[in-house]
Amino acid sequence: MRSFESLSEQEILALASALEEEDARIYDNFASGLEKDYPEQAARFVEMRAQEESHRQRLLELYRTRFGEHVPHLRREDVRGFLKRSPVWLERPLRLKAVRKQASLMEEETQRFYEVSATRATDPAVRRLLLDLAAEEQGHYQFAETIGRSPLSPEELKRERQRFALQVVQPGLAGLMDGSISTLAPLFAAAFATNDSMKTFLVGMAASVGAGISMGFAEALSDDGTLTGRGHPFARGVVCGMMTTAGGLGHTLPFLIQRMHVAIIVALVIVGVELGVIAWVRHRFMDTPWSSAVLQVVLGGLLVFGVGVLIGRS
Repeated sequence: MRSFESLSEQEILALASALEEEDARIYDNFASGLEKDYPEQAARFVEMRAQEESHRQRLLELYRTRFGEHVPHLRREDVRGFLKRSPVWLERPLRLKAVRKQASLMEEETQRFYEVSATRATDPAVRRLLLDLAAEEQGHYQFAETIGRSPLSPEELKRERQRFALQVVQPGLAGLMDGSISTLAPLFAAAFATNDSMKTFLVGMAASVGAGISMGFAEALSDDGTLTGRGHPFARGVVCGMMTTAGGLGHTLPFLIQRMHVAIIVALVIVGVELGVIAWVRHRFMDTPWSSAVLQVVLGGLLVFGVGVLIGRS
């Protein structure tokens, strides 16, 4: 690996040309990955790709004038000092936030490269081109920042909402429903069987954490998100597992209260709040009618609660 200080003027121009070619291809990948869900944002990256290709042509024209047709094969990974770029352009579905951040970092780094390279150039024409490109890269950086702040179109906002519902709300809701409902039976069975709030609390904790681990793994292993668009399996698993545990802990914590009948009343109130939240989320993000959402959630909760009471009293 070479140090930047050891590069000749010829090698600096060759490296600059390679950087512009790489950036143009990355922007092309950004545009391709965003075209379906964010067409207006994709068009902006098509424009940035064209600008990078223009820079490369100007660099090559000057290089050929000074050094001839042979261009040394020099890449960013061959020179120390460049930031390592995470290949977010390979992800599918492509995350708009990650793309915007990556574009800003790319332009900022390229601007610094041209500014430092200009200080080492001895040929006036080379120095002038490098300084011009540094100024233009600053404009590109501001343009990339504008992309990061630009509002989405109504159609893009709709797709963003659908993506959020698919990748976050759906696994979170599945976990919350499982944690809130499935833990009712062991929790209240322990409450009525033992009449001991601390033992009931321990049963609830075990059921909640165990269910969270189980649901997290089940969600993460269900699919890799490539074809379904459900996002990264690890992220889905974490969301689902945490919401499952939270759903169970909500009505488990009241059993830290020593007076058993008070703990049961508080737990039942929290169960009612949990079921209401689940019904609201189903209505808000899953477009489930209020009547269906309430009926499904309440009926399921009552059945599981009844099973727990019957087993606990038997």
